Amino acid sequence: MLGILGMFLLTLSTAFGWNPETINGVQYIPMSEVRTHYKLTRERTEGRQKVYEVPEKIQIRMQAHSQDMYMNNMKFILSYPVADHPSKGLMVSNLDLHKIIDPVLRPTYIANRRGFNTVVIDPGHGGHDSGARNRISREADLNLSVAKKLRDRLKSMGYQTVMTRETDNFISLQDRVRIANKYSNAIFISIHFNDGGPSARGVETFTLAPAGTSSSMSRNIRQEALQGNSQDSMNIALATAVQGHMLKGPLAIKEGISMVDRGIKRARYSVLCTIKHPAILVEGGFMSHAQEALLINTERYQKFMASSLAAAVHQYRTALGQQARRTR
Repeated sequence: MLGILGMFLLTLSTAFGWNPETINGVQYIPMSEVRTHYKLTRERTEGRQKVYEVPEKIQIRMQAHSQDMYMNNMKFILSYPVADHPSKGLMVSNLDLHKIIDPVLRPTYIANRRGFNTVVIDPGHGGHDSGARNRISREADLNLSVAKKLRDRLKSMGYQTVMTRETDNFISLQDRVRIANKYSNAIFISIHFNDGGPSARGVETFTLAPAGTSSSMSRNIRQEALQGNSQDSMNIALATAVQGHMLKGPLAIKEGISMVDRGIKRARYSVLCTIKHPAILVEGGFMSHAQEALLINTERYQKFMASSLAAAVHQYRTALGQQARRTR
């Protein structure tokens, strides 16, 4: 099946008569209406899941009361659980429809999309802040290694790049944002590796949690919007490209690298909250997992991650459409 972002561009009226249903204070839209709107030609049941699809092009899988949704077999963590209405069937929250499903299926419909010629690369941690550690490496060092490789790859592709740090020095979270916000026509990618229990493994990509939702890392709902929320739709489109290339991109297939999909998630990390650009934070693997720790410490994997991120940047820019091409 084709990659999802920008591969299923629809010609639809921007006006559609949604019939929302309020459940526990949250507006929900019936998936029957979503199916009609996006011209998903087939609906079927697969175990406990419902599948909505255009065969060989797009597939959406979800199940009642779960926040996990799969689009072309890529995992997205919804802000609200899927509802099961007694007469209308499965329903997705209006916010998740407009903040996840629509920008992924129709990136050229993102109202405030814009071109860019600069990629701000943020190697997480540094200096006395080593980040996660194991017996063979420090996260700060791995982040910087991947960031430098990404910088070089993007430069060879004609992009301008900015590094928030180029040596093993400490940069505060606020200063990382200040550096990024000096530039216009830019996107922001923060590079990290993960830590957790011995069985935790895989790749996950974070965007800023929308206003009115909780973070994946907290149950507290924040009603007011942050500066970074003005890019919600672009954030999710960029995250989709990044997660897709890390998991199922041509290079992943060629190199035989198969990482567990931990999903595209929402958080309120400081580097995402007040950023003026489309921004994501990517966790490239777990330093606490015995086999994954060995893999991510290799030159092979670090080159793979950098090249995958570069390919995702290019796919994201292309998917936004003609009006969002590089500006000078």
